[in-house]
Amino acid sequence: MKVLSRDATTAALPYDDLAAALAEVLIASREKRVVAPERAVHSLPNAGTLLLMPAWDEKLGVLKRVSVHPANSERGLPQVQAEVLVFDARTGEPRLLLDGAVVTARRTAALSLLAVRTLQIRKPRQVLIIGAGAQARAHLEALAALQPERVYVYNRTFSRAARLTAHGRGLGLSVQTVPFPDEVAPAVDLIVTATASPAPVVPEEVSDSAMVVAVGAFTPAMAELPPALVAKARLYVDTLEGARAEAGDLIQAGVDWARVSSLAEALDAPPQEGGPVIFKSVGSALWGLAAARLVYGT
Repeated sequence: MKVLSRDATTAALPYDDLAAALAEVLIASREKRVVAPERAVHSLPNAGTLLLMPAWDEKLGVLKRVSVHPANSERGLPQVQAEVLVFDARTGEPRLLLDGAVVTARRTAALSLLAVRTLQIRKPRQVLIIGAGAQARAHLEALAALQPERVYVYNRTFSRAARLTAHGRGLGLSVQTVPFPDEVAPAVDLIVTATASPAPVVPEEVSDSAMVVAVGAFTPAMAELPPALVAKARLYVDTLEGARAEAGDLIQAGVDWARVSSLAEALDAPPQEGGPVIFKSVGSALWGLAAARLVYGT
């Protein structure tokens, strides 16, 4: 079994190529050619969470182990620890071990990039990123492909926002730190929320043409979006099964699930004009499978 380092895993997963691989898996999932059982979620000590996520197609399988530890930032450690095991689905033989944190960050950001390209009517000129951790960084890198005119960054800890801002400028983007998201949220075209907040971080009022990509909350008890915004927006999710079980942003807003569409459905019928769009992502082993297929060359 080959083990890919963090740097090697990163190099093997360019955002544009990964977005294309994700689109292929979305189509395959719609056609029932891939399998992803509901992920298992368990509580760990010190408010940690363990997630186990398998998926497979006719050739490859993946098993992703993720643990989330909110207190790790105080220890100087990443909050997310993970590995992705890639195996031959026909024989069970292990083939690759990928850096799970890299896979998690890059496949989530690439899926958001695919969602923006699919769901947003106009190319976003101004972007607000709320959060400054690994997911915020990955989204800043992925969204650079859209060449926005200006990116705003907000984080409760100013030093972390400043580091992300500097990274964005190193990518050639015009990036500015803001003291409060409310100052720019009503005017931007795209808002990305990548926090571990249990309470809403986005104001209720956003532009009618805005898109909100919410990736931080991953349990029913977490919600980055206010119910009033959810109530008036057109709603899309990465998978309906995962969202119904884990999308606290939608669950706490009491959504009528008949209003919610999957990204796979939107590939054929993207939205037209008519108010803000929300894309809520809670994750799926299918996205790890897409990454494995890209790395493995299938």
